[in-house]
Amino acid sequence: MSEPHDRRAAVTGIGVVAPNGTTIDTFWKATKDGLSVLDRVTREGCEHLPLKVAGEVRGFEPAATIEERFLVQTDRFTHFAMAAADFALEDARLGQADTSEEPYSIGVVTAAGSGGGEFGQRELQQLWGKGSRFVGPYQSIAWFYAASTGQISIRRKFKGPCSVVASDEAGGLDALAHAARAVRRGTDVIVAGSTEAPLAPYSVVCQVGYQELSTVADPARAYRPFTEAACGFVPAEGGAMLVVEAEEAARERGAAVRAFVAGHAATFTGASRWADSGAGLAQAIRGALDEAGCAPEEVDVVFADALGVPEADRAEALAIADALGAHGRRVPVTAPKTGIGRGYCAAPVLDTAAAVLALEHGLVPPTPGVFDICHDLDLVSGRARAAELRTALVLSRGLMGSNSALVLRRGAE
Repeated sequence: MSEPHDRRAAVTGIGVVAPNGTTIDTFWKATKDGLSVLDRVTREGCEHLPLKVAGEVRGFEPAATIEERFLVQTDRFTHFAMAAADFALEDARLGQADTSEEPYSIGVVTAAGSGGGEFGQRELQQLWGKGSRFVGPYQSIAWFYAASTGQISIRRKFKGPCSVVASDEAGGLDALAHAARAVRRGTDVIVAGSTEAPLAPYSVVCQVGYQELSTVADPARAYRPFTEAACGFVPAEGGAMLVVEAEEAARERGAAVRAFVAGHAATFTGASRWADSGAGLAQAIRGALDEAGCAPEEVDVVFADALGVPEADRAEALAIADALGAHGRRVPVTAPKTGIGRGYCAAPVLDTAAAVLALEHGLVPPTPGVFDICHDLDLVSGRARAAELRTALVLSRGLMGSNSALVLRRGAE
């Protein structure tokens, strides 16, 4: 067995619950086809709020995969997480993982930005409408950012290192980095990722204060980053979970190595300081490349943060050029999230899932609904682009000022 510091962190399983699909196959087909599923918000209680367009997960039946005793004590964002974790473990051939002999061999790390707003709102309505006796005991835990990590680990009896990244959007990539580093330190398997459910009325009211939020009512115009018509982002629910494990252990049990988490770095540049954020994002890119031992010209595709705010888009384009040099103007850049919305911490994890699939298929997915690009980027739009892909760079920034970059290497490398 290799020494901990020599262990490569491999992605062996992917599970998605996204607005454009709740299986890997449906998610990837919609992503590579450039399908946009953005539509008018239909969630009850949101009809009269300023947010008009979002990416909703429809047709998801949590009771089909999750036991009732867990459903009643958890919010929708944790329902997504438990289901996505199940899908990822099945994909990694660990669906029936027995940890009785090695209870500390598998851990969990999730990121959350919005928590369980729907559950919390319902219980507070009970409190003020009927009284304290009508507030359920799970109110104390279901809304909490740590709920998904806790419930996945309890339900699956995973007693390895468990943690939570309570952060803005970039926390999704930070969670994957935590997982990779835990594997390198000696943990066998980490289930990692993020899911969000920010479309309950209370949660939407909290978001309306974001100056970056798009309130455009036309789904075709509401989220168009890197264009002169950029007017902000639209939110989304859902997310993804990945199984990250030691390469040697995965190969020993015959599991396919889908990709490697090769490098990561994070910086902080301050809330909504988009004009000044480029330097911090460029530094995160350089740090991730350095950890991965990757030269700028080795990057074959960039999955952009794509906030949809002119100053932020300009800063991201400049950061890519700054960190990758002349290669930054030639490398294919994509933002599949324009077809499903920006799911806060879950957004970069869905991007990572798409990046892994892109590496496998040799295909850069397009940026749905974006054609008239006004920045010096080779933004892939219209249709997917075939390419020899060995290395992907995934970028994320948060509204509160975090920047994060993650480098993935193709599994066959």
